[in-house]
Amino acid sequence: MGNVQPTITPFEEFDVGADIKAIRKACKGLGTDEEAIIEILANRSSAQRLEIKQAYFEKYDDYFMFSPPVNERDMEADIEDDTSGDVKHLLISLLQANRDEGFEVDEGLAEQDATALFEAGEGRFGTDESTFSYILTHRNYLQLQATFKVYEQIIEACLYLSPVRCAKNPQLFFARRLNAAMKGVGTDEDTLIRIIVGRSEFDLETIKEMYLEKYDVPLKDALSSECGGDFKRLLLEILH
Repeated sequence: MGNVQPTITPFEEFDVGADIKAIRKACKGLGTDEEAIIEILANRSSAQRLEIKQAYFEKYDDYFMFSPPVNERDMEADIEDDTSGDVKHLLISLLQANRDEGFEVDEGLAEQDATALFEAGEGRFGTDESTFSYILTHRNYLQLQATFKVYEQIIEACLYLSPVRCAKNPQLFFARRLNAAMKGVGTDEDTLIRIIVGRSEFDLETIKEMYLEKYDVPLKDALSSECGGDFKRLLLEILH
């Protein structure tokens, strides 16, 4: 799998009860304490976040059963109601925790994904960012390697001369996509969220190193100049 490093690892002093109480407190009352929510969610593994979400629903669902006519609630609903904009999008992405954590390789899926990537990029006018983002942030590392191998074969069969960068160096590929998301007028927040959240528990630390090597500026500094407020704070917290 290579020497790749994450930025988020399981929190050693994890206490799901304390976490759900802190998040509940942060979501209620006058105003929302985004800083408290960020501190928790950006420092828990995807498995721990799923445990937090389930425990939150079980505890406060029971509470609301005895408090009609209030509807049942879950953590995503509370955060969605009490935050807004890019911060909301990023927090919800952290809670969904959809990345494949395994090491299995499905060759049929690799062919399917490679074809989808080709049709979303080289095989069309413009690029379908949603297809790239979904596949690159939902498949495990070995599955991606199998996909990139098939993708390279498709490119060669179609006589395209450009190299398939992602097949050779996935972390450099992600670094380039992050840089592209911050270039020009405006910032592609969706791409930033998908890559930073999706790779945080696998190789984001290595992506940071690649970014510094390629662009001679730390990824944190690049993000700081392009983003602001709680959205920047949460991204930087995930980057560590």
